[in-house]
Parts: sequence; structure tokens; C-alpha cells
Amino acid sequence: MSKYDQALAKYNTDLNDEAIKATVAKIIEEKVPQNDTVEVKKFLFGSIELTSLKPTDNDEYILKFTKKVNQFDDEYPDIPHVATICVYPNFASVVSNTLDVDGVEVACVSGGFPSSQTFLEVKIAETAMAIHDGATEIDMVLSVGKFLSGDYENVVDEIEEMKEVCGTKRLKVILETGCLGSASNIKKAAILAMYSGADFIKTSTGKEKIAATPEAAYVMCQAIKEYYEETGRIVGFKPAGGLNTSKDAITYYTIVKEVLGEKWLTNDLLRLGTSRLANILLSEIEGEEVKFF
Repeated sequence: MSKYDQALAKYNTDLNDEAIKATVAKIIEEKVPQNDTVEVKKFLFGSIELTSLKPTDNDEYILKFTKKVNQFDDEYPDIPHVATICVYPNFASVVSNTLDVDGVEVACVSGGFPSSQTFLEVKIAETAMAIHDGATEIDMVLSVGKFLSGDYENVVDEIEEMKEVCGTKRLKVILETGCLGSASNIKKAAILAMYSGADFIKTSTGKEKIAATPEAAYVMCQAIKEYYEETGRIVGFKPAGGLNTSKDAITYYTIVKEVLGEKWLTNDLLRLGTSRLANILLSEIEGEEVKFF
């Protein structure tokens, strides 16, 4: 067995998709309603990674986008500010030079986002440049094609090299779960990403037809739990793509709570990749329609 197969052999990766679907449906039916509270929504607002990844983004737009976060901290002192602003690498300096709020991270998608189909040297250079310009977190995409072909060695080596470039900065590895085809593959990809040094595992880029799903989240959280029990290392979780309603956010919160427990219910370990949810959650917290962002 290769060292990668040996690592995977420590975990149960022979999963039944239908059984997982039934388990998740039960959690949603029985547990989600009790978490539908203003306090949970405030927490979730503080876990948002306010994201702009559009082809139309430009310096002026990202500047205004960032100033909104500064303004929010002044206008809503009783609500946690968002956790992160997430942008393309070429806007890292705009965000870092404009952001005045302590505790808001500057995340950049990097490494040939969203397909991860480019030279490793390009991925490393792009990441190094983003960090030089002020990025405090990097979101990279796992090489899905290599993973599906069984080339675990190159998948792992690539993540390890990206983590080396990041140093103490957080590295989030996007599994692109909608392309992986099965719960077993999602769990294997999650384990390999964590094994390679990922500080977070993330569901999706939001650029594929199938983005985050509760079932993928459940499998990833199980992987995080088992990896923690095996190694003692804590890895964060980030659903992204297709988070359109407060119920979506509360569903992911509930899955994290039920699988991983209270330890993971912090803004450092649970993030939501979305911008759409910011105004929705803010409106529900305030009890009236708010279009702040």
C-alpha cells in the first residue's frame, strides 16, 4: 500500500450515499427548528465570508465593497462583523489597504481558481503574490482530475507545497464536492486534504452546477471529527456555493453542531462562503428588510 492508501485505511471510506441522505434528512427535520433563533443568526452573520468573485470586479467596486464592512462595524455595534472578505488575488492590496476593522480576514482564492488547472509553479507564484499584497487566508481548489484518476501523490504534494507558501496563513482546500461523485470520494478527498496540511476544508467554488449540499457537509464534518480523533489536529469547515436562505445557513450550523459539537461553533472554525446571505440574515436579525451590502 502507498502511504496515501495507508492514511485512508485508518478511516471508514466505504459509505452508503442513501444512508447518509436519510441521516441528514433526520437531522434537518428534528434539529434545525430549535436552532432557528436570532442568536444563532447573529453568530452565522459573524461567520460570513463576504465574497466577490465576478468577472466584472474592479478596484473601485472592491474598494466600495470593503468600505461597507468598515461602515457596518460603526452602524451595527451589537452585531458581529463578517469574518472575512474574499476576493481574487489581484484585489488583496485594495482590501488590505482599505479595511479598518480588526478581526476581519482578507481571503484570496488562488492556485488557478476555480478549476485548479494550471502549472504548480503558477499556483505557488499567485499565492505568494496574494500573501505579499495582504492576504491572510488562501482558498485553493483540490486537483479534482488528479484525485479522480487516483493520483493521490500529486494531489497531496500540491497541497503541501501550497501550505508551505502560506506558512502561518490559513489554507482552505476546496474539494468541489459536486464533481466528486460519491460520499466515499468526498471523505477520501477531505482526509487527503487534511493529511496534506489544510487548515480548513471547503465544499465548493460556487462555480459548478452542484455546489454545497447538506450531505456533503455531513460527510466532511465526519471526516474532520475522525481526523481530529486520530491526530488531535483541529480543522475548520466552510460550506460555500448555493447558500441562499437563512435556513441553508442554519442547516449547516446544525450539521456542525450535531457532528462536531460546540467546539467547532466559533467564527474561527465555521465559515460561510456567501454574500447573498448577509442582507438576508441582517434583515431577520433586525426584524425588517435591510439592504446594507
